[in-house]
Amino acid sequence: MATRESVIRKSEKYFDDGGFVEELSKLVEVETESQNPSKRHELHRYLEDFISPLLKNIGFKIEIFANPVLNGGPILIGERIEDPNLVTMLSYGHGDVTPPQEDEWNEGLTPYKIVVKGGRIYGRGTADNKCQHLINIRALACLIEERGSLGFNVKFVIETSEEIGSIGLREFFLEHKERLKSDLMIASDGPRVDKDVPTLFMGSRGGLCFKIDVNLREGQNHSGNWGGLLADPAIYLAHAITCIVDSRGQLKIPEWRPRSLTPKIRLALKNIPAPMGGVEISSEWGEVGLTPAERAFGWNSFAVLAIDSGDPKAQVNAIAGKASAICQLRFVVGTELDEILPSLRRELDNNDLAMVAINKVNNNFLNATREDLDNVWVKFCTNSLAKTSGKNPHILPNLAGSLPNDVFVDILNVTTVWIPHSYAGCSQHAPNEHILMATSRDSLRNMAGLFWDIAEYKFNFHMSRFQTTDY
Repeated sequence: MATRESVIRKSEKYFDDGGFVEELSKLVEVETESQNPSKRHELHRYLEDFISPLLKNIGFKIEIFANPVLNGGPILIGERIEDPNLVTMLSYGHGDVTPPQEDEWNEGLTPYKIVVKGGRIYGRGTADNKCQHLINIRALACLIEERGSLGFNVKFVIETSEEIGSIGLREFFLEHKERLKSDLMIASDGPRVDKDVPTLFMGSRGGLCFKIDVNLREGQNHSGNWGGLLADPAIYLAHAITCIVDSRGQLKIPEWRPRSLTPKIRLALKNIPAPMGGVEISSEWGEVGLTPAERAFGWNSFAVLAIDSGDPKAQVNAIAGKASAICQLRFVVGTELDEILPSLRRELDNNDLAMVAINKVNNNFLNATREDLDNVWVKFCTNSLAKTSGKNPHILPNLAGSLPNDVFVDILNVTTVWIPHSYAGCSQHAPNEHILMATSRDSLRNMAGLFWDIAEYKFNFHMSRFQTTDY
C-alpha cells in the first residue's frame, strides 16, 4: 500500500542506488550554451533526447515548440492531465547554461563531465538548473510509481533561453495562455539560505542591465602633450557612477530606493541568516541600518559588472577617447521599471554629465514579483516541507536574484512558490559549479513528500485560488 513514507523511501532509494548522479550526468554532458549560436542544436537535443524521455516514461504528453523570438531557444511543454476537476500544478525549469569557462576550473574538473568529490557533484548546469528540474521530475515519478497516479494534474515548461534573459518566454506564454492555465506553480531555482534547511521564496528581484558610455573622440592622445587640455572620459564615467551610489554602495537616486520594505516584510526577514556560501560578507557595505537579509531580499542593489577605458595590459601614456561600464540594478517590488533609466538620466543631467549616454544592454529585463506570505499555498508548502525535513523552512518574500517569475504572475495570474535545491556557495555562473550530495538527497525527499500531500488533500475552488478544506 502506498503511503507518504513509502514515496519518500522510493526517492531515497533512487538517490542512494546512484540513479540521480547517473541521470544528472547525462544532462550535464549536453553543452546547452544559449549564448553560443554554434550550440543551438544542443538545446534541441537536450529537450528531445533527454527531458522528453524522462517525462514520457511517467505518462506525460510532450510537445516542443520553436521560440517565437529570433535567436531564442526551443521550449517544451509536458502535460499529464488525469482529471480536469483536480488541482493543476505548473512547474518550470531551464536547460541552458552559462559559458563553460573550461580553462578556469580546478585540476581534475571539467564543465561537461560530472565529477563526484568530497560530497559535491561538479559540472556546468548542476546547480543552475539541471539538478533542480531533475529532482522535481523524479519526485513526481516516485509518486506515480507508488500511487499508480499523481492525484493531480501537472504541466511542465522547460525553456532553453533563461541565461539570455528568457527571450521569447513572455510571447510564448501569451500565445499559450489557456493551455498553461494552472492553480499553482511550484518550481526550483536558486540557492537555499542554509544548505541544511529548506527554503521557499515567492518571487524574485527584478533585473535590468544597462551601459553608460562616454564617447568623446576617436583614438588616444599623448597624456603629456594633451594632459589638462583634453577631457578624460574615464573621469566623467567615474563621476557618473558616484551619482548612483556613495562609497559604500548606498543608492543615491530617490526613485531607486524602494518603499516596499514594510514592517511585515522586515518581520519575515528577522530570523533569516545571511547567505551561507563561504564568501565573507562586507560589513561596511550596503544600506546603513539594514540587516544582511534585508539588503539581499528587501532592498535594491547596484553593481558595475564590467568597466573599460584604455588598455590596462598595454597602457601607452595616453588619454583614452572612450570609456564605458556595463551596470545592473537588482530591484524589489515597488520600484517602477519604467522609471529606472529616466531617473538616472535626470540625475546625470543635474550633475552636468550630459555627455554620459545610457543604453540598454538588450531589450530583455525581468520585473520584480512577490507573493503574499499569507497565501494558503505558501502555508501548505511550508508545513509539508517542515513535516518531511523536521526543520522549519526559511521563508523569503523573494529571491535576491532574478527569475522570469513575472511571466507566470502577469500572464497566468498564478501563485508561485519556488523551492530551491542548491546553496549559495555552489559557484553558479562560475568555474567549479557544483551541488551538494546531501542537499540534493534532502530536496528529493522533501519534494516527494510535498507532491504526496498535494495528491492526498482535497481542495475547493474559490476566488480563483484553491484553498484547503483540511489544513
